[in-house]
Amino acid sequence: MRSIAGALILAAFSGLGSSPTEAKVVLTFGTYAPDKPSAMVAQLRPTLDAIAREATAVLGEEVEIRMQLVKGYEAGVALIVNGEADFTRLGPASYIFAKDENDGLTVLAMENKNGAKSFDGVIAVHRDSTLTEVSQLRGRSFAFGSKRSTLGRYFSQLTLMQAGLLARDLKRYEYLGRHDKVGRAVGSGLFDAGALEETTFQKLVDKGVPIRALTKFSNSTRPWVARAGLDQRVRDALRQALLNVDDRGALRALRFDGFFEGNDSDYEPTRDAIRRNPQFFAQLQ
Repeated sequence: MRSIAGALILAAFSGLGSSPTEAKVVLTFGTYAPDKPSAMVAQLRPTLDAIAREATAVLGEEVEIRMQLVKGYEAGVALIVNGEADFTRLGPASYIFAKDENDGLTVLAMENKNGAKSFDGVIAVHRDSTLTEVSQLRGRSFAFGSKRSTLGRYFSQLTLMQAGLLARDLKRYEYLGRHDKVGRAVGSGLFDAGALEETTFQKLVDKGVPIRALTKFSNSTRPWVARAGLDQRVRDALRQALLNVDDRGALRALRFDGFFEGNDSDYEPTRDAIRRNPQFFAQLQ
């Protein structure tokens, strides 16, 4: 039988010379593994251990964080929606969809990326392209990221709309999934333009992929989210623990620098981009 996530449990036994068995708080961090589960564990475990240490100090009780990995994006989001995990890390769009399914979800904190609550996305074109404005993409081909990507779909399609372009105005478009695939496809001439994260864009440029930025747009960093019904004392301690984490070595694997205070309103621009997205496909035949 599945143990109740976040409940107080008794340690099975104690070491020699230690005090009698003590209670500890066990929390479950749930996520999905897109590729190798072992690689995901290696990425997350150092940061989760740092969070556990900070939560122990804040709560005054030992805190242990266990990981629950599942296959597939939908199953990963379902963990937090259904309360099978106590907390998780989501993309902004994933958070909005999860919040729609379970309004009791709470933003604990949001990631600090280079001292900011946001980071840039890029609409890239080939380095030798003559295009200078987004509006000039009319009649051209475009590569998006994942169909559920905040940056690779929703904000890039909003950027096109703001330039007066809808899906019907593109010669063709495809969803390629990973941001590096988008950048390489544009660099090889398979698409006239594509949307990808700026850090991935810069890595590709540094490797010699012939692409340049046509325009940039801003995107909120990832929220870390608590399940509905998590004990308030534990939730508050977990929030403070995230804000206290300052282990740069542990955080480096996840490519961010710590945490900022955050709440649902920080993701209102994402919610708006998703709400407006059907307009991009208006009158598409």
